Amino acid sequence: MSEIKVPAMGESITEGTVSRWMVKEGDTVNQGDVLLELETDKVNIEISAEESGVLEKIIRQEGETVEIGETIGTLSAGAGGGSGAPASQPAATEQKQASVSAPEAPTPPPAPVAVVADSSDSSKTASPSARKLARERGIELDQVQSKDPIGRVYQDDVKSHSTQAAAPSAPPAKAPAASPSAPAAGSSTYTKPVERQRMSRRRATIAKRLVEAQQTAAMLTTFNEVDMTAIMDVRKRRKDKFKEKHEINLGFMSFFTKAVVGALKKFPTINAEIDGEDVVLKKYYDIGIAVSAKEGLVVPVVRDADRLGFAEIEKSIADLASKARSNTLALSDLQGGTFTITNGGTFGSLLSTPILNTPQVGILGMHKIQLRPVAIDAERMENRPMMYIALSYDHRIIDGSEAVRFLVTVKELLEDPESLLIEG
Repeated sequence: MSEIKVPAMGESITEGTVSRWMVKEGDTVNQGDVLLELETDKVNIEISAEESGVLEKIIRQEGETVEIGETIGTLSAGAGGGSGAPASQPAATEQKQASVSAPEAPTPPPAPVAVVADSSDSSKTASPSARKLARERGIELDQVQSKDPIGRVYQDDVKSHSTQAAAPSAPPAKAPAASPSAPAAGSSTYTKPVERQRMSRRRATIAKRLVEAQQTAAMLTTFNEVDMTAIMDVRKRRKDKFKEKHEINLGFMSFFTKAVVGALKKFPTINAEIDGEDVVLKKYYDIGIAVSAKEGLVVPVVRDADRLGFAEIEKSIADLASKARSNTLALSDLQGGTFTITNGGTFGSLLSTPILNTPQVGILGMHKIQLRPVAIDAERMENRPMMYIALSYDHRIIDGSEAVRFLVTVKELLEDPESLLIEG
């Protein structure tokens, strides 16, 4: 018998939450089969069987917090599930020789599963207490509406379902007379509807770190606007040939990444972090790109962005965004990062103040491109595609004048896209 342990997942991760068991006790598994999914504050990790055998026992249930190296289950060695299966073969053989009903012999193995599954076993995942309560009240878990973001059923969900199921049958005869005089009895049924959802580990960690960023950094934001006419003209003229040559669309993110790198080279303090009383100036440019995934914001990193061309940046961002949305990012995709870009414009945001991705000391916020009247000179006005940009920065090591000049540099590089090739 071997133990299923929580593997090491990087120095910054010390614990996780059992998100979902893919197999049940008694199931036969092969080496390499996924046993369970473990949720951490950064990525979800699949734990696979190191050998073939039978899942003997699940020690830590779904929703429980586990630490690195902790035993969460046991697996019996041997393909096919150990000695239990061979022992039943002789009996089945004797029955086959003695009786015409012998073909029924293979049905006993599923029997133990059927006993457990009578009232609460289903395709839905549920906590042990929820399964127990469902069995006691004769409720099918498939009929219970979960308030958990990933569909896990808890005891409160079962209680709520039980209350709702009972409500229609009770009121008909007594509702007219009882409703004025029985507020206490009906209070739990007729209170205003609410829905309680449990935070995922990742969402809770994001919340904690955002609050920490606001509490520990002297965060300030400065704004500017960019005339996107030149970039949109370049994209219009070059997008077809670009895609034909590189098999990727020419988006805005490569322009902004290039502009940010160019500005960071002029203002190195914004590409730094604070370590105690030291300022660590980073001589490389790993740019984080904020991506909105199902379970919350993640910031995968484009490595050595200063060494990449437009096509390489676009491909890296597309690959990381795809991984984020399919929940297949590796820890190495998320670690590090010297500066972050976040694009609220994809959701229609016109202006916002992004929060620092600590320990970084700068983050650039992009926003929606919107036609606005712009004064070309004293006599002319034109409608131009304009975008507000925002730089949030840590005022402890970045002066206001430096932040403003950094943002002006980004603006100038974007409004003269050809300069990005020279600066790069």
